[in-house]
Amino acid sequence: MRSFPYHIILASNSPRRNELLAGLDVPFEVRVLQDIDESYPANLPTTGIAEFIARKKAAAYVGTMADDELVITADTIVILGDEVMGKPRDAADAKRMLGELSGRPHQVATGVTLTTRQRQTSFTVVTDVTFKQLDSDEIDYYVHTYQPMDKAGAYGIQEWIGYIGVTALKGSYFNVMGLPVQRIYEALRTFI
Repeated sequence: MRSFPYHIILASNSPRRNELLAGLDVPFEVRVLQDIDESYPANLPTTGIAEFIARKKAAAYVGTMADDELVITADTIVILGDEVMGKPRDAADAKRMLGELSGRPHQVATGVTLTTRQRQTSFTVVTDVTFKQLDSDEIDYYVHTYQPMDKAGAYGIQEWIGYIGVTALKGSYFNVMGLPVQRIYEALRTFI
């Protein structure tokens, strides 16, 4: 990428988002504010929730930003029918989520907001994912071995459960990991 006029801040503790953004070969630093409200209106369409939360996260950073900084915020959710799955509360909740996703197609939506002091752009990327019918031993093994408490829908596609369970994927694989880097790259180019 040509010389970039902003210092990029990734507003996320996620090691996956850090790894994915690093793959774009643009320098950045991680900066995380604590206790950002991630609630959303009950009547919001499911595919708009992640973007709404990403914009809310961005708003929390505006007062802390320097003139030459660009902050990237993101939120990922899993959508199964009308149910929105965020991060599981505990192992039992993770098992419940994986049991519901088992054998069924679902969507992974990641909302992203890029913010400078002068400009903001937001978008949502949606990927369709289908799991095979997972048996209870597979679910138990994954939850106890990989501890997916920090992942929307209680799974990481890049982990064992993705290797053995995903039978179909339509859209961005990296979006399912938590950061649609191709779309972020294109959005960053508009800030040059």
